Amino acid sequence: MTKEQRPIIPPLELIQQWLTEFYGTNTVPGEATLNIATRAAQWGADEELETTLAEVFFLGDSALADRVRAARRPKPPSLKEQALALLEPGETRLLNREQQDIIRRALEKLPDE
Repeated sequence: MTKEQRPIIPPLELIQQWLTEFYGTNTVPGEATLNIATRAAQWGADEELETTLAEVFFLGDSALADRVRAARRPKPPSLKEQALALLEPGETRLLNREQQDIIRRALEKLPDE
Protein backbone atom coordinates (compact mmCIF):
# COMPACT_ATOMS: atom_id res chain seq x y z
CA MET A 1 0.00 0.00 0.00
CA THR A 2 1.56 3.24 -1.07
CA LYS A 3 -0.47 5.72 0.89
CA GLU A 4 0.27 6.23 4.56
CA GLN A 5 -1.86 4.27 7.00
CA ARG A 6 -4.56 6.33 8.69
CA PRO A 7 -5.20 5.56 12.34
CA ILE A 8 -8.58 4.03 13.14
CA ILE A 9 -10.20 6.72 15.27
CA PRO A 10 -13.94 7.29 15.49
CA PRO A 11 -15.00 10.91 14.89
CA LEU A 12 -15.53 12.97 18.04
CA GLU A 13 -19.12 13.66 16.94
CA LEU A 14 -19.85 9.93 16.83
CA ILE A 15 -18.37 9.37 20.30
CA GLN A 16 -20.49 12.29 21.55
CA GLN A 17 -23.58 10.68 19.98
CA TRP A 18 -22.83 7.34 21.66
CA LEU A 19 -22.42 9.03 25.04
CA THR A 20 -25.68 10.93 24.62
CA GLU A 21 -27.51 7.74 23.60
CA PHE A 22 -26.08 5.87 26.61
CA TYR A 23 -26.36 8.55 29.30
CA GLY A 24 -29.35 10.40 27.89
CA THR A 25 -27.65 13.77 28.31
CA ASN A 26 -25.08 15.70 26.35
CA THR A 27 -21.81 14.45 27.86
CA VAL A 28 -18.36 15.70 26.88
CA PRO A 29 -16.03 12.74 26.32
CA GLY A 30 -12.97 12.67 28.54
CA GLU A 31 -9.55 11.27 27.69
CA ALA A 32 -10.42 7.79 29.01
CA THR A 33 -13.63 7.68 26.95
CA LEU A 34 -11.79 8.76 23.79
CA ASN A 35 -9.12 6.13 24.41
CA ILE A 36 -11.67 3.35 24.95
CA ALA A 37 -13.71 4.38 21.89
CA THR A 38 -10.56 4.43 19.75
CA ARG A 39 -9.43 1.01 20.99
CA ALA A 40 -12.93 -0.40 20.42
CA ALA A 41 -12.96 0.94 16.86
CA GLN A 42 -9.51 -0.54 16.22
CA TRP A 43 -10.54 -3.89 17.68
CA GLY A 44 -13.65 -3.98 15.51
CA ALA A 45 -11.67 -3.09 12.40
CA ASP A 46 -9.08 -5.77 13.20
CA GLU A 47 -11.79 -8.39 13.75
CA GLU A 48 -13.46 -7.50 10.44
CA LEU A 49 -10.12 -7.60 8.61
CA GLU A 50 -9.22 -11.01 10.06
CA THR A 51 -12.67 -12.43 9.23
CA THR A 52 -12.40 -11.18 5.65
CA LEU A 53 -8.87 -12.52 5.27
CA ALA A 54 -9.94 -15.90 6.65
CA GLU A 55 -12.45 -16.05 3.77
CA VAL A 56 -9.75 -15.10 1.25
CA PHE A 57 -7.48 -17.78 2.74
CA PHE A 58 -10.33 -20.32 2.62
CA LEU A 59 -10.81 -19.56 -1.08
CA GLY A 60 -7.22 -20.67 -1.62
CA ASP A 61 -5.25 -17.44 -1.80
CA SER A 62 -3.17 -17.36 1.38
CA ALA A 63 -0.50 -15.19 -0.30
CA LEU A 64 -3.09 -12.49 -1.04
CA ALA A 65 -4.39 -12.66 2.53
CA ASP A 66 -0.85 -12.21 3.86
CA ARG A 67 -0.18 -9.26 1.53
CA VAL A 68 -3.43 -7.53 2.47
CA ARG A 69 -2.78 -8.04 6.20
CA ALA A 70 0.76 -6.65 5.87
CA ALA A 71 -0.52 -3.61 3.96
CA ARG A 72 -3.49 -2.88 6.23
CA ARG A 73 -1.79 -3.57 9.57
CA PRO A 74 1.90 -2.83 9.03
CA LYS A 75 4.25 -3.56 11.88
CA PRO A 76 5.54 -0.39 13.52
CA PRO A 77 9.20 0.39 12.83
CA SER A 78 11.67 -0.97 15.35
CA LEU A 79 13.37 1.38 17.79
CA LYS A 80 16.55 1.03 15.75
CA GLU A 81 14.73 1.99 12.53
CA GLN A 82 13.11 4.97 14.27
CA ALA A 83 16.44 6.14 15.70
CA LEU A 84 18.21 5.83 12.36
CA ALA A 85 15.42 7.77 10.63
CA LEU A 86 15.83 10.61 13.15
CA LEU A 87 19.56 10.74 12.51
CA GLU A 88 19.42 10.91 8.70
CA PRO A 89 21.84 13.38 7.04
CA GLY A 90 20.43 16.83 6.49
CA GLU A 91 18.25 16.71 9.59
CA THR A 92 18.61 20.25 10.89
CA ARG A 93 15.87 20.59 13.48
CA LEU A 94 16.40 19.93 17.14
CA LEU A 95 15.07 16.65 18.48
CA ASN A 96 12.07 16.85 20.78
CA ARG A 97 11.72 14.83 24.00
CA GLU A 98 9.90 11.93 22.30
CA GLN A 99 12.53 11.65 19.58
CA GLN A 100 15.31 11.75 22.16
CA ASP A 101 13.55 8.97 24.07
CA ILE A 102 13.33 6.83 20.91
CA ILE A 103 17.05 7.22 20.30
CA ARG A 104 17.88 6.56 23.96
CA ARG A 105 15.77 3.38 24.09
CA ALA A 106 17.22 2.14 20.81
CA LEU A 107 20.75 2.76 21.93
CA GLU A 108 20.12 1.05 25.28
CA LYS A 109 19.14 -2.11 23.39
CA LEU A 110 22.44 -2.23 21.50
CA PRO A 111 25.09 -4.52 22.97
CA ASP A 112 28.05 -2.89 24.71
CA GLU A 113 31.29 -3.20 22.74
